[in-house]
Amino acid sequence: MRHLLVLAGLASAGLIAAVPPATATATATAPLCLRGVNISGAEFGTVPGRYGFDYLYPSAGTISRFAALGLTAMRLPIRWERLQPQLRQPLDPDELARLEAAVAAATQAGMRTVIDLHNYAYHGKARVDSEMVTPEAFADVWRRLARHFRGDASVVFGLMNEPHDIPAARWLVSANAAVAAIRETGARQLVLVPGSGWTGAHSWTADLPTGNNAAIMLGVVDPGNNVAYEVHQYLDADFSGTHAECSRGADALQAVERMTEWLARNGRRAFLGEIGASGRRGCPERLRAVLDHLNRNPQQWVGWTAWAAGELWAPDYPLKLDPGGANAPVVAAVQAAARAEPSCER
Repeated sequence: MRHLLVLAGLASAGLIAAVPPATATATATAPLCLRGVNISGAEFGTVPGRYGFDYLYPSAGTISRFAALGLTAMRLPIRWERLQPQLRQPLDPDELARLEAAVAAATQAGMRTVIDLHNYAYHGKARVDSEMVTPEAFADVWRRLARHFRGDASVVFGLMNEPHDIPAARWLVSANAAVAAIRETGARQLVLVPGSGWTGAHSWTADLPTGNNAAIMLGVVDPGNNVAYEVHQYLDADFSGTHAECSRGADALQAVERMTEWLARNGRRAFLGEIGASGRRGCPERLRAVLDHLNRNPQQWVGWTAWAAGELWAPDYPLKLDPGGANAPVVAAVQAAARAEPSCER
């Protein structure tokens, strides 16, 4: 989510190519549909940070609380620098153990976990595809993660959250390197590949400064034939998710409808990794309209996860999902969408 770049300081204080015919096609073996929630906290704060204060993985209780609503998926944002402090070196055992525990808790609760490398295409201050963070370095972390989780069918691999200032053509090289590395381990799970330019559904076909995602990202190649694009879509005036208002809810719905048409034309699939709303009048209903559209188009959409739950969000964070809090109407809308027909099996 774009505004996390701004909120990182608060959180640290505890406040808050030619494409083979089989590539990325909608006919790939579909996973159980994903209807869920982002549970933030593990991506918060400065690195390394103090565990339990600056950053926090979701507890089994928090996960179970959302599973009880009928949700089938948890998108789990994590920080690359904590998991792999040194590029091309082993994963940090303590951080990996925390990740394992969260995944196990979600599996026990009947939810799948999207492991989301929430780094905006950076490792520290170095961008992916730079001299320091080469495509091979990016592939390395995903090779290690895939090797570790390849036997767990409840896991989905989310390559990167919101690349935004890397040219899409250069991002594609790194994304394809990571997908290839994942498949080299024998892992067969769904891989989620974002575009650049914040990977917005509303701008997917636009000529952005980083390039046209719709044209460039058709070059995603997956030897395992089990990928989907990850896009995000908010409802506020600039589609950033940084405001409580939802004045462009109708435009957001039209954006995902256009993306559905593009996916169908190109035989591709997508996942809406982030969408959120406040409890202001009309906002839960506008959120629900988007989710209902995704539910009705399972051939194009493998699912969605709403933004955002998590114990470290400040109580007044406008998009906080808390079943007993001020945004309970939003939680109710998410719950209703998760339980809506066509049904979504766990």
